[in-house]
Amino acid sequence: MSDSLVPKRDVEKTATLGRLVKIAALGLCLFSSASFAQQAAEATLDEQVMIIPARSGNIMIEMETTVFKPPGTGPFPLVVMNHGKDPGDPQYQKRDRFLVLSREFVKRGYAVVVPMRRGFSKSTGTYLEDGCNMTHNGQLQANDLVGSLEYFRQQPWVDKDRIIVAGQSYGGLATMAFGTRNFPGVKGLINFSGGLRADGGTCQWQGELVTAFAEYGGKSTLPSLWFYGQNDSYFNHELANRLHNAYLTSGGNAKLVAYPAFKRDAHGMVGSRDGVKIWWPETEHFLRQIGMPTEKVVTFAEKRPLPKTDFAAIDNVDAIPFLKDTGREAYRIFLSKSLPRAFALSASGEWSWAEEGDDPAERVLTSCQASSGAPCKLYAVDDYVVWSANPVNLPSGNISAGK
Repeated sequence: MSDSLVPKRDVEKTATLGRLVKIAALGLCLFSSASFAQQAAEATLDEQVMIIPARSGNIMIEMETTVFKPPGTGPFPLVVMNHGKDPGDPQYQKRDRFLVLSREFVKRGYAVVVPMRRGFSKSTGTYLEDGCNMTHNGQLQANDLVGSLEYFRQQPWVDKDRIIVAGQSYGGLATMAFGTRNFPGVKGLINFSGGLRADGGTCQWQGELVTAFAEYGGKSTLPSLWFYGQNDSYFNHELANRLHNAYLTSGGNAKLVAYPAFKRDAHGMVGSRDGVKIWWPETEHFLRQIGMPTEKVVTFAEKRPLPKTDFAAIDNVDAIPFLKDTGREAYRIFLSKSLPRAFALSASGEWSWAEEGDDPAERVLTSCQASSGAPCKLYAVDDYVVWSANPVNLPSGNISAGK
């Protein structure tokens, strides 16, 4: 695998000693049916991790897949959400969940699946890429989408005639390539910052992406909705407009939502709780246009925010107990991060911070506890301190920690 191809994934961030670990969210880390309990008052986001058999080109692989379903037996309309790629070896990439996006769709009765493609995370097979040939790179990834959908359309809880395919970053490129396959039951495509960037070397990756989108547009009949932010560090508005124009000129059907700057980097917008107000209204309109459900049929219980305490001001680094100098420096870094965010520590001096994603408070406790013999507690959430003589703990997430 070439490390020069480095599309960003949808990421939430957590910190250990002096470094950041990027993990999938949703983020994020996705159907209304007659058999679904329309009056359900509350529900949790039921998460399952499956290993499914799937065809990838001319071989069979096993795909690690995260599944979210609403209560009931279905069949549910289906959203297939496709992940991006971290720099480095894909087999070490964490499983993507797209929690924020998944919750919004499950609220509306959809099932959501997030398949890890060939060679990613615990999926078998060898990751494939074709250098600077962005057209072929997208199609190589689309092969795995075909394989996963062949499996899921056979499941009794899936409405095989009401399917949405979506993706972020490299997953967005794969989604648009998949649109050329004329797969049965798919009603539309959603592209969040789709593309693949090549750093270094002689690859003219922007032009190659334009060529890829032009070819995809000439072969797809599906309607599509695109989101690209002004301060996307990989694919800015100028490039997004070129991709969109190439797609339309070739005969493709796409609406581009070129939204303003989002936090520090719009590339991860779909993984942020604050991003919902950008993408959901446009997505709701798109779904209605293509005859897909949009009404809420599941209600999730809202988590109560932890109360602010008078222990110390949020920016009083010296007041924090137990930390060594490295931990206090980490807290200073934490103070510069975007909301939502959380910082946790233990009496033995371990610490961790997390920002963005679905629930940084939950994640940061697991991150801290992974390396601490003493219980980890939350110190700060968002822009206030929650520490007290008897600090509140929260359910755990799934990350690493530092000291």
